[in-house]
Amino acid sequence: MPGSARFAMLLWFVVAVPLSAAAQDRSQLRLGMRLFDQSCRVCHTKPQMQSPLYGPALSMNTLGGKVDLISQFISNGTTRMPGFKYQFTPAQIDAIAAYVATLPAPPQATPTAGKTGAGRGAD
Repeated sequence: MPGSARFAMLLWFVVAVPLSAAAQDRSQLRLGMRLFDQSCRVCHTKPQMQSPLYGPALSMNTLGGKVDLISQFISNGTTRMPGFKYQFTPAQIDAIAAYVATLPAPPQATPTAGKTGAGRGAD
């Protein structure tokens, strides 16, 4: 094989392999987002500002952002959350966990004047 053909093949490998891995990552995140929207959003996000949040808000900080721990949690559930190991395949659960690990952390709540007692005429 001539040197230029070897170089072209090496260049293709260096460029194409990372691009295909990135495309696979995007595909996994899209799947994770779709499954999260179908099965998790109802409890882990607020549909309206005044609505209660039934489960904890999930983000990149959930379980330290460790995708393997998030996957185990989704798979097995808890006493308050059903496990999804019989509903989803391990690859689907991993996709949800990978998606959760990309969610931004919710902003910290700041106390308001009405909730801290300020402005109520207290001594």
